[in-house]
Amino acid sequence: MTLNCVVVDDSAIQRLSIVKLIENHSSLNLIAEYSSALETKNGLNTHKVDLIFLDIEMPVLNGFELLDVLNNKPQIIFVTGKTEYAFKAFNYDATDYLQKPITKERFNTAVEKAIEQHKLKLDFNETEGEHIFVKSNLKKRKVYIKDIKWIEALGDYVKVVTEENSLVVLSTMKAFELELPEGKFLRIHKSYIVNLDKIDRFNSKNVEVGAYEIPLSRNKKTQLVDALNNIT
Repeated sequence: MTLNCVVVDDSAIQRLSIVKLIENHSSLNLIAEYSSALETKNGLNTHKVDLIFLDIEMPVLNGFELLDVLNNKPQIIFVTGKTEYAFKAFNYDATDYLQKPITKERFNTAVEKAIEQHKLKLDFNETEGEHIFVKSNLKKRKVYIKDIKWIEALGDYVKVVTEENSLVVLSTMKAFELELPEGKFLRIHKSYIVNLDKIDRFNSKNVEVGAYEIPLSRNKKTQLVDALNNIT
């Protein structure tokens, strides 16, 4: 099992020390390193990440403030030179809290915790049904993948349409798309992502999901045909 991870620290020297530890660990795959929380927020919109090694004291936005603005949080291992933030860190459901300077043994212990939590999450998904958590109306809500019909862009928000209801979530389409399992959803238009299993009919202009017609971009038809032929 390999976890995709990023390192966030405004100090290039501190980032380098963590990067070296990551590169020497067979269960970690370094996706990127960032020098600020703002860079990280933008980067997480384009990369699927399982684990963040996160510094707390950074300019503009600190580590806690970064987590406050993330819709879907990966596992977090805080990395800091101070112990005073430990209690607050675990209020953010941190996997672990590493104090600088970090030894290889302590680092490996934290990574093992992250791997175990990742395994538990996978086992839980298999038992209960694949799902994601979304934040809507200030509450975390569980949404089962099989129940999602489509996702629609609404400015700075997206609308998640399910078999039961609709939820409005603060997210970009690109960021939300990364939360969905590969091979089961397709962005068929700049404003729509559709669950391939829910498609009843389609033509060159529209996709039908039940009684609803969803616009299909002209350049997406071939991709849609391929996706429907290879549903996982």
